[in-house]
Amino acid sequence: MTQHVDHLVVGAGFAGLAAAIKLDEGGEHDFLVIEKGGDVGGTWRDNTYPGAACDVPSQLYSYSFAPNPDWSMSFSPQPEIQAYIQRVARESGTLDRFRFGVELLEATWREAEQHWAVRTSDGDYTATTLVSGAGGLSEPQLPDIEGIEEFAGATFHSARWDSGVDLTGKRVAVIGTGASAIQIVPELAKVAGHLDVYQRTAPWVIPRNDRTYTAVERFAFHHLPGLQRLYRTAIYWGRECYVPAFTKEPRLAAPAKALALANIRRAISDPELRAKVTPDYRIGCKRILISNAYYPALAADHVELVTDRIARVTPTGVVTADGTEREIDVLVVATGFHTTDQPIAHRIHGRGGRSLGETWARQGMSAYKGTTVHGFPNYFQIVGPNVGLGHSSMVFMIESQVAYVTDAIATMRRDRYAALEPSAAAQQRWTDDVQERMEGTVWSAGGCASWYLDEHGNNTTLWPRATFTFRRQTAAFDVAAYDVQGPRADTDGATTTPEEIPA
Repeated sequence: MTQHVDHLVVGAGFAGLAAAIKLDEGGEHDFLVIEKGGDVGGTWRDNTYPGAACDVPSQLYSYSFAPNPDWSMSFSPQPEIQAYIQRVARESGTLDRFRFGVELLEATWREAEQHWAVRTSDGDYTATTLVSGAGGLSEPQLPDIEGIEEFAGATFHSARWDSGVDLTGKRVAVIGTGASAIQIVPELAKVAGHLDVYQRTAPWVIPRNDRTYTAVERFAFHHLPGLQRLYRTAIYWGRECYVPAFTKEPRLAAPAKALALANIRRAISDPELRAKVTPDYRIGCKRILISNAYYPALAADHVELVTDRIARVTPTGVVTADGTEREIDVLVVATGFHTTDQPIAHRIHGRGGRSLGETWARQGMSAYKGTTVHGFPNYFQIVGPNVGLGHSSMVFMIESQVAYVTDAIATMRRDRYAALEPSAAAQQRWTDDVQERMEGTVWSAGGCASWYLDEHGNNTTLWPRATFTFRRQTAAFDVAAYDVQGPRADTDGATTTPEEIPA
């Protein structure tokens, strides 16, 4: 039997939970959140590797409508963030409309019925709107290395950590030197008998200015909520000061570069190792990482940084291009996620049956305001194309998008629209503007290859402006940019085509 809901939300991380809460607050109570995992949390549920922590201060990396006075540190570890999300979910009164262990298999827009037909691992649904909160950092990307499937020891991705494997005294290899790897490596170095770290590109790593909140501060957060808002505001504007260095004038990043180079000098005395870990591209081109422990771990006697290309993996070790084989017991893969080729996009079929994955493969990832896509009526994507950040909190962007989505749904109900989608012209103007602004940014002209770029060479991941600009542009639903279908109060099933959008 097929069940109908007004709104079907996919994913129960920060995005899906925020959508549920704000739908409920807006009077849209007939919704369902499906989540293939067993709990809320998304990224913070799945990434349980040793050392997992946020690289944005938690006062900002949290919902504005649900402050947490109990953060123990300025950069909170994974268990605290997951516990925070669980608490917000419990207190929201929406968990009765969450279904865990349910995976989206296929969603197809039915033009005649003006709704989405959705197949899941636990039954079929129809929904007036489909909201994806699956996120861009949810599907691990495995490296294409010859023989990796034949390795006889334990192998796991950083986002699928196997805590049942005892690493004490083992020979361990880590492939990758990104944000997860630099948190994992120092922890593994504490227990492994020998650790090999395979680096393709050296990251820029600045010090992690972390600290434990004092008892006085935590008391004040509980009893003087205005003080916590002040902390959050100060952190927000401090982070926004980074934007010009990324987007306008890369030379403004000179202080960050100096910090990163000093970070290397403090921890590493060996000239050869220093050379290996010093990037040869402009800082900011790839994600800037933060750690006080990564370089000291690499300098340890039982840790080797390997920069030769990996040729293949054997049942007992890793072979590099120079023919050297390093024997290992455990292989840890920290090679990131599918961000510009999201697997869920191939399961969502819009008008005419074409999947979102096919559409984006042909023209590159594109969405109006990072949220809606021409040809996919009543579909909303949280953390869509060009919504990502390299400097600040994604929760801020998520809240901005959720406000836009809930206003769109309120508009549909008020004006009796059965369906809406951005016009092709509006979406193209938005995309052209974003890509034009991307030219000259450090991400496009910084001399590196990164996961920000798609197969067409376009940065379809990051937002190239200040975050307050994005919030302003998503503050209210702009129906003039949309093709809408009735019924409406003053028409009978008519289609309205938008006029030119004002600049």
